[in-house]
Amino acid sequence: MTRVLIVGCGGIGGVLAASLGQLHRLDKSLLERPTVLARDPEIAQAVAAQGIRLTGVGGPITGRADVVTDASALSGTFDVVLLATQPPDVEAAARSVAGHLSEGGAVVCLQNGLCEERVASHLGAERVLGAVVSWGATALGPGRVERTSSGGFAIGRLDGDVQDPRLATLEMLLSTVGPVRVTDNLRGARWSKLAINAAISTLGTLGGDRLGALMRHRFIRRLALEIMTETVHVAQAEGVALEKLSGTLDLPWLALTAADRASSASPSLMAKHAILLAVGSRYRKLRSSMLRAMEQGREPAVDFLNGEVVDRGAPHGIATPVNSAAQALVHSIARGEARSSLDTARSLVAIYSSG
Repeated sequence: MTRVLIVGCGGIGGVLAASLGQLHRLDKSLLERPTVLARDPEIAQAVAAQGIRLTGVGGPITGRADVVTDASALSGTFDVVLLATQPPDVEAAARSVAGHLSEGGAVVCLQNGLCEERVASHLGAERVLGAVVSWGATALGPGRVERTSSGGFAIGRLDGDVQDPRLATLEMLLSTVGPVRVTDNLRGARWSKLAINAAISTLGTLGGDRLGALMRHRFIRRLALEIMTETVHVAQAEGVALEKLSGTLDLPWLALTAADRASSASPSLMAKHAILLAVGSRYRKLRSSMLRAMEQGREPAVDFLNGEVVDRGAPHGIATPVNSAAQALVHSIARGEARSSLDTARSLVAIYSSG
């Protein structure tokens, strides 16, 4: 039987725990009951008492899991460790459970950003797999999560080896949530997701609303295009071959051209706005996990999103003014010097308008 540890029980971790708890109930010979490491005592108490209740896409279901609040309380080793924390916590989380990884086991990064590289610096690249998530979820309260959109995963290794047998195990586990694609270009999939999240999660934090409402504003869509364009340019300078997200979203095509910037109503620019309207419609219920984390007094993940773009663009001489300003604004909100609002997001418009 496979032993699975899920670190974090927010939206993504909660959906995984509920789904794998159901898989264990249906086939106890395949999977031991999953274990959840939830540092919040209220969440741990709720999960221990009533399991994880999932509503929305794929629900309603309730999955049962063992739960601990500290890694020191874990017993034995695990074949798969699913890291579902916020990006600022991922390195500490990986180090805390490293001693409970079985020989030949793997930790799996589910965070946005480029977390596989960070975790590999502590555990070694051979022990790290990545899973790029293409669906959304929200924690409604202790032990309660809502899956807000459908979708699946792209999984792989940083070195592109698709023959690793652990990928087959991971594919089996994650297929309880959605379709799984094994990729030999994890970096390309991860950078494409970074481009999207640097726009969507950060603008969701600045604007303070769900994605569907935000994307109805033309200036929000244009800001998203500016952020993604800077990210695409940096990724290309890093030698990354960007993958299409969900098989359809072509980031290099979505990047703004000189012609797009010269005309506010070019056919190309209008098509790109239409794509973002469609994304907003599909993920209309999505609320920024970074904003939720800040509301709970936690560190924002912006340095792992827009900050990565800024830091990696600098050595290549690539200007990233919109990502840089967005990063600074999020930190201002976190410090209480600004608040999430459309006006706060709108202040970024002057950067590209004057550029």
